Amino acid sequence: MSETEDHGKQWKTLDKDLNRITQFESATFHIARPMVGLGVALAFIIVAGLLAAFLFGGQPGSAVVIAAAALGAYMAINIGANDVANNMGPAVGANALTMGGAIVIAALFESAGALLAGGDVVSTISKGIIDPTAMADTRIFIWAMMAALLSSALWVNLATWIGAPVSTTHAVVGGVMGAGIAAAGFGTVNWASMGTIAASWVISPLLGGVIAAGFLWFIKARIIYKDDKIAAARVWVPVLIGIMMGTFATYLAIKGLKQIVHIDLLTAVLIGLAVGALSYVGSAPLIRRQSQGLENRNKSLKALFGLPLVISAALLSFAHGANDVANAVGPLAAIVHANAEGGFAGSVNIPHWVMVIGALGISFGLILFGPKLIRMVGSQITKLNPMRAYCVALSAAITVILASWLGLPVSSTHIAVGGVFGVGFFREWYHEKRLDETARSKKITRIAAEERHRRKLVRRSHFMTIVAAWIITVPAAATMSAVVFWFLAHFAG
Repeated sequence: MSETEDHGKQWKTLDKDLNRITQFESATFHIARPMVGLGVALAFIIVAGLLAAFLFGGQPGSAVVIAAAALGAYMAINIGANDVANNMGPAVGANALTMGGAIVIAALFESAGALLAGGDVVSTISKGIIDPTAMADTRIFIWAMMAALLSSALWVNLATWIGAPVSTTHAVVGGVMGAGIAAAGFGTVNWASMGTIAASWVISPLLGGVIAAGFLWFIKARIIYKDDKIAAARVWVPVLIGIMMGTFATYLAIKGLKQIVHIDLLTAVLIGLAVGALSYVGSAPLIRRQSQGLENRNKSLKALFGLPLVISAALLSFAHGANDVANAVGPLAAIVHANAEGGFAGSVNIPHWVMVIGALGISFGLILFGPKLIRMVGSQITKLNPMRAYCVALSAAITVILASWLGLPVSSTHIAVGGVFGVGFFREWYHEKRLDETARSKKITRIAAEERHRRKLVRRSHFMTIVAAWIITVPAAATMSAVVFWFLAHFAG
């Protein structure tokens, strides 16, 4: 063998070895990536505990507050991993936002909502689920809130792992109820409140789904199936933008900004009407300019809904941060208050450091673990495009306003995912309707028609998993909380 051939053989061997090393490094990185997320999450939980130690170290009961702060951080991380996907999933699934862009926008607006408009006052027992005075003493009450915090966080964590978007507020409610029953019996539970919450399991997704399907029908009838789609879009897209901005203005006035200034429903609606009218006037020329030169096809319409969809996702995140984070850290605030005052009250102030833990926790949870549920909501239940995703976002805001007006408790998670289901099932129904019309006009065979009818546009496995998770969230969290309370009361008390 010549020297040149020998060198060539050595280089080939070296290339193969380097390739194997590269593949090994890539596999190692892929395996280690989840561990990095867990490590960062653990570090944040430890930092939250250290912050509480710095603020309360040396004071009576400081160990309990430190432990509660760590559990609050753990809960906030799970909110970011699970709950936030409902706001960003449709925009990502419709390709209006990249995953990275969605995470950045959601982290910023969720944090802004929690810190700027988050609840200064929150019911310690999450919407009056139990009567705290029924408990024997402050120590029992603190253990009950600790159990509620841990069990609700564990349940949301499990739901995220199996890929089911659930209501974190319902998890907290279940946790509080289970601990309350374990501490003071069934009589301490406000069963009327629990009944309305149970009703919301059905009301929330149905309202969200029906409204989202209604808007999709409107878009199909008024824009998509018109001969001149672009001309129709110039007329109706500004109207839809006006409805969206007016709805969100009303939504934020009622819910997102309620701790900054009190606004009654009528005033909020008038604000929404004014903002909606201004948005229509401002968007009409923009849509006219943006639509110039577009081809008369559905793909062109998607470009006109992209920016409004991004704006709606950001506003939903702000409103979610302003409301749901306060509910999640409510048990932590109750523990801090009870430890400091030696008793419990119907409502407590949420300290700023608690809201900071909530805001940062949802951001870390979203960045580290959120993409899984974002993909689930955005692309794995049914196929979304900007028009369909826009209907989901708009239905979420409208449903919350209707529920507030009717006095119905609803879950933002159930509304948003219900909107996705509504859009998907409406597409199935509309698809079959058009196939029937085509079959009659073109006289295709019954077998061919039935074959087309078998096409399902909503994945049934995801539908059943999510609905099952919704149904068992409160009882599962309650059972876990009762067990945790028993251990705390017998071994830590």
